[in-house]
Amino acid sequence: MDKERVFVVVLGKDQKGIIARVATLCFDHGGNIEDVQQKVMDGTFVMTMLVDLSGEGCEPAVLRGALDELGAEMGLTVMVQNEAVIKAMHRV
Repeated sequence: MDKERVFVVVLGKDQKGIIARVATLCFDHGGNIEDVQQKVMDGTFVMTMLVDLSGEGCEPAVLRGALDELGAEMGLTVMVQNEAVIKAMHRV
């Protein structure tokens, strides 16, 4: 089975629990975090996760909706982009 991976990008005011809540949400929806980078830049939290959504029971659309809800609740911008789309955009 081919992997279906997405980049989850989170931006917003730094606050306690962002990583824990996003990671838990991904896990609860069947995603597997393969890589993560995060940094706080002048009070702004910036995180990029590479999440494998090819696990059994994982519904990408449902996860995207849950991430949107979490972003609204925490005052964060959450963007989800398919890895294949990113790679296709950068082919020469």
